Amino acid sequence: MHLDDITLLQQFKQPDLKEKAFTALVKKYQEQLYWHIRRLVVTHDDANDVLQNMFIKVWNGLGNFREDSKLYTWLYRIATNESLTFLENQKKKSVTSFDDVGESLSNKIKAESNFDANRLEWKLQLAIQQLPEKQRIVFNLRYFDELPYDEMSKILDTSEGALKASYHHAAKKIEDFIINH
Repeated sequence: MHLDDITLLQQFKQPDLKEKAFTALVKKYQEQLYWHIRRLVVTHDDANDVLQNMFIKVWNGLGNFREDSKLYTWLYRIATNESLTFLENQKKKSVTSFDDVGESLSNKIKAESNFDANRLEWKLQLAIQQLPEKQRIVFNLRYFDELPYDEMSKILDTSEGALKASYHHAAKKIEDFIINH
């Protein structure tokens, strides 16, 4: 059974319960955050690294969490920012454009041991990697994580209208990719 976020936050502020509360928070959110990060950075090892860095930031910042938003919104924002930082660092290391990073991520998908280009879920993953960064994040948050636009707006600090437009464009590009490949 998972503790509610308010209880977790209250326990985290108590020195004798801090570690127990943090462990409960990790157990409650790690799987959905892992998959959110994995869809952005693609490989399991990279996702685990980013998730670990993200939880270090959460540990260091949770005591200052102002509760202006829901806890999971705050966690998603940190996970998204850590994923983008990771991708930016990958881009700098490889001295390529962001479009080339998308191609690199596609190549990582194709290198997976059970990759089958004819299966729809693989086509979907390849199509997602062809999207511009912002559209890819918006699509993942809406399609896979089923987040409402108002929560996405808080995570990405963007208007709901812009998010709806990004999602619409992303969905159209994915549809076109799947039909034409």
